[in-house]
Amino acid sequence: MTPERAMLAISLFAAFADGANDDREREHIRQFAESLGAQAPELARLYQDVLLKRLTLEEVIEGLPELGQRQYAYEMAVCVCDADGRQSEAEKNFLARLKTLLDLAGDAEVTQVESQAEALADLDRYLPSPNRDESAPANATSLATAGMTTRPSSLPEAELDKSILNYSILNGALELLPQSWASVAIIPLQIKMVYRIGKAYGYELDQGHIKEFLATVGIGLTSQYLEQFGRKLLGGFLGKLGGKSVGKIGKAAAGMAFSFATTYALGQIAKRYYAGGRQMSSAVLQQSFQNLLGPAQEMQRRYLPQIQERAATLDASQIMTMVRAA
Repeated sequence: MTPERAMLAISLFAAFADGANDDREREHIRQFAESLGAQAPELARLYQDVLLKRLTLEEVIEGLPELGQRQYAYEMAVCVCDADGRQSEAEKNFLARLKTLLDLAGDAEVTQVESQAEALADLDRYLPSPNRDESAPANATSLATAGMTTRPSSLPEAELDKSILNYSILNGALELLPQSWASVAIIPLQIKMVYRIGKAYGYELDQGHIKEFLATVGIGLTSQYLEQFGRKLLGGFLGKLGGKSVGKIGKAAAGMAFSFATTYALGQIAKRYYAGGRQMSSAVLQQSFQNLLGPAQEMQRRYLPQIQERAATLDASQIMTMVRAA
């Protein structure tokens, strides 16, 4: 088994570690596996092998003979487990077993990554926790015209659009960083962006509602992170590890920052949804989000220089501060 395939397999093991992924998240992961099929024709088969337990961790780890490869594989597994929030007991047990199998117990570098990823994933520390408003769940079945404003915003629309663009550039920059834990900040920032948009239209949202909203429009928490990792890995990032000595961006930023488009489309659909009184159906939300992705992808090409410039200025302390204060 090649190192690339072994790392992808370990990330898939991590994605399914707690057994709690709902059907939507499993579908997102399946779509991720199929979307990379042109670059990695065996990935769809690998997804099935892991899901159906035709592979074992012991077999997979044999494909990672170098320390740098084992460190990176473990870091990715930590980040996948943290992608949807705090680790469950099953995920903690999986990671403990994986660390032992990879012979990384006591490794200072992976311990630091564990700490950074956990702090970023623990959004409860940073997101206000109002009383849950159950009056209009994210998968509301009543229909409204997409984009019809029925509630006033406390902020000018231009200011909301500027905020969405800034979040999008920041998340695109985070995706370009070579540090595995940096991408863990993307989801908390998307959640906080939606929180701020909802608040502008008079809704005090909690993390549970926002995660449900993301899942409804078609953004998987775990699968979004897996997709970022897969693009880096299949883009040749593994060959640039160089014993884990990579620069801030180095040559890891070879591809486009796809998180820009996802974040921008998410912000725009959230603005429509909360402006319209949360009355769009699941089907309308999903279709509207997909319709926004195309134009957002064109925008990300235009904003790529700003994304790369932003990535060049980021460090660990800045990222943590932005997640706390965004």
